[in-house]
Amino acid sequence: MAFYLACGLAVLFVAWLLARPWLVERRRARLRSRPFPAAWRRVLQQRVPYFARLPPDMQLQLKQHIQVFLAEKPFLACGGIRLTDEIRVTIAAQACLLLLNRPAGYFPNLRQILVYPGPFLVNRASPDGAGLVQDLRQVLAGESWSQGQVVLSWNDVLEGAADPCDGHNVVIHEFAHQLDQETGHANGAPLLRSRASYRRWSKVLGDEFARLQQRLEVGENSLLSDYGATDPAEFFAVSSEAFFELPQAMAQQHPLLYEELRRLYCVDPVCW
Repeated sequence: MAFYLACGLAVLFVAWLLARPWLVERRRARLRSRPFPAAWRRVLQQRVPYFARLPPDMQLQLKQHIQVFLAEKPFLACGGIRLTDEIRVTIAAQACLLLLNRPAGYFPNLRQILVYPGPFLVNRASPDGAGLVQDLRQVLAGESWSQGQVVLSWNDVLEGAADPCDGHNVVIHEFAHQLDQETGHANGAPLLRSRASYRRWSKVLGDEFARLQQRLEVGENSLLSDYGATDPAEFFAVSSEAFFELPQAMAQQHPLLYEELRRLYCVDPVCW
């Protein structure tokens, strides 16, 4: 009897696993079909000027993604901030730019978004040249953790959203890291479609990363933030910021890099 009971439970569990993606998508479809709240629309108009640049079909798609994102991703208040729909919608709108026209996994590894009122302190263990480990304190505007958290400074979120053409956006930066971390630790190579895609990505981004490092060494200016020269993961995140906020300049100055990001994100911001 116990054997048959165990077999029955196993069958039910397998059936649940098989049905779960369908159930999740059905629930998301219901969320996307709901009217977009008027108060949220006002937040987009007041806090996310990038929204007005999008074609009408992408505006609708972005609003639908926001509805699913906010239903699935919990926000946590840190440092005394009081969470509001203004905060949640402003962050979600910028994060969901990275999902337009793509099979929307809604950042499957993301479990929480932590929001501080301003830049926050983190402690870092850093080895020195003598083999000792020192505790360093850093002031950050944002951070993405492979354990499933994104940490953001609300002040920096507002600054990044206010000017959609300056090439700096902390939400795009940190959520690009989340895409990168879907393959494990961030290494500058998010999930791609094929081995050929990975070979092309490695060649183009590797060359561009080396070129940015060379420019930094000789003091030349670059369209991309100097922080992108830190490592390949930061280069990908910095490039994503420029792709969405400085598309014309990137397409002209870094055409191969722009094309790789256009393939990844399935959008062409030059046309917006």
